Amino acid sequence: MTMVFANFPVRDLEIATEFYTKLGFTMNEQYSDENASAMAWNDTFFVMLLTRDFYKRFIGNRQVADPKTTSGALVAFSLDSPEEVRAFAKRAQDNGGEYYTAIEGIPDDQMVGFEVVDLDGNILEPSWMATE
Repeated sequence: MTMVFANFPVRDLEIATEFYTKLGFTMNEQYSDENASAMAWNDTFFVMLLTRDFYKRFIGNRQVADPKTTSGALVAFSLDSPEEVRAFAKRAQDNGGEYYTAIEGIPDDQMVGFEVVDLDGNILEPSWMATE
């Protein structure tokens, strides 16, 4: 089984953890501390929220980008239905984040997806695609 860990720099770990909890992620206490919150979506997909100083330890001499002004990654993941995608985006918006559609004109019975922006500007892409 392959597990995916998206690592996001955050300005306020407590607020970011609360936001991701409201999105439906669960904090794994075993891998969380004052520097990081390990937020599990399921058994294979995790978002690691890292304080900016802790994040710097993983990037060598590079600068931590400000995700509100510079994009470094788009993290896409699938959900089981269009309704789940819409609900995820709405929860983000209801809790201070935002969402938008990047590609217009795709029929909803074929694909539903949004760019969901967290409080720090990091972007998740929940999506559903028809399998047949």
